[in-house]
Amino acid sequence: MTDFAATKAMFHLPQGMIYLDGNSLGPLPLAATKRVGAMMQDEWGEMLITGWNKAGWMKKSSDLGDRVGRLIGAEPGHVVMGDTLSIKVYQAVASALDLNPTRKVVLSDNGNFPTDLYMADGLLRSLGDDYELRVVDPEAVVDNLGDDIAVLMLTQVDYRTGRMHDMQAITEQAQAKGIVTVWDLAHSAGALPVDLAACNADFAVGCSYKYLNGGPGAPAFIYVAPRHADQVRPALSGWLGHEAPFAFDLAYRPAPGVERMRVGTPPVLQLTALEAAMDIWDMTDMAAVRAKSIELCDLFIAEVEAQCPELTLASPRDGQQRGSQVSFRFHEGYAAMQALIARGVIGDFRAPDIMRFGFTPLYTDEADVHAAVDIIADVMTNNLWDRPEYKIRSAVT
Repeated sequence: MTDFAATKAMFHLPQGMIYLDGNSLGPLPLAATKRVGAMMQDEWGEMLITGWNKAGWMKKSSDLGDRVGRLIGAEPGHVVMGDTLSIKVYQAVASALDLNPTRKVVLSDNGNFPTDLYMADGLLRSLGDDYELRVVDPEAVVDNLGDDIAVLMLTQVDYRTGRMHDMQAITEQAQAKGIVTVWDLAHSAGALPVDLAACNADFAVGCSYKYLNGGPGAPAFIYVAPRHADQVRPALSGWLGHEAPFAFDLAYRPAPGVERMRVGTPPVLQLTALEAAMDIWDMTDMAAVRAKSIELCDLFIAEVEAQCPELTLASPRDGQQRGSQVSFRFHEGYAAMQALIARGVIGDFRAPDIMRFGFTPLYTDEADVHAAVDIIADVMTNNLWDRPEYKIRSAVT
């Protein structure tokens, strides 16, 4: 069992705020401030460059990779942290294409996060006109698993609605047709149980600033299945993915296993903050997190629908088909969300009309749900969103 009251007490949650946006950026673990401060003073300050050895900075990418790997069902030693999610998507798709050299189509769906599509498109354009990114409706993915597909690239949980793909079933069907799979777990890691090993996934990527609470700009992760780890070619062959980085060879030799997917210098400050978050995750059981998540989301849906008929559910009603978020459609969704934020209920907006709310049992409870719905009902019933200042678009929505 997981003591969610105990985990909630380990986060900084501003007074007067109901935070329902951990699916976009997790809150600050209280221990992170002291942990990062100590690292800056005692390690960076006192050790300077010797900290790479004395403080184990270079190992953090792998050590934390294993801790994240526990949450996503990865075999030990097959997840490494570093760089951004866009970079890891590029690496994974490029390596997957190399494993399937006679095919030249990457299949994805229009529910995928746009950066994944952008990165794949940019990669394929650089490879030549005979390569293709094929994008279909989420419901049509299985029907489009043809013999010309080299790579299937999907985000498990739709960032807008929370709709989930069946990772195990789709991976099995894709691999039966000789297709290599790449799964984006940005809205899965820390939100629901994932078992990459049991699903026989080929590659997976994800970020650590959402449900994992690593902070803004926290590094991404990449998983490579054991059967591929020693043969994949890292398209971005950075010096820390070299077999012997400090030999300073002019020719690249890939490191063993997933270590070859490292690119640049580890972001030590961010990894130190993520360590503090992972200490909280080490206290949890993902099955308990998932059960509580579904309970909170179901409660939120029921209460909102009872009090706010103007809002239309955009997420799957069945909790087993939904990630750890709930989305509602409203024709003035942006303005309504700004009105909620002004009242201390923090969610976010996704074009064209989605109001999105994340539910993270580590620090969200039933009292938060009831308090949030009271404010949502007031904003909607009394048209409090219909003010000019709430309709001015900010750079980040």
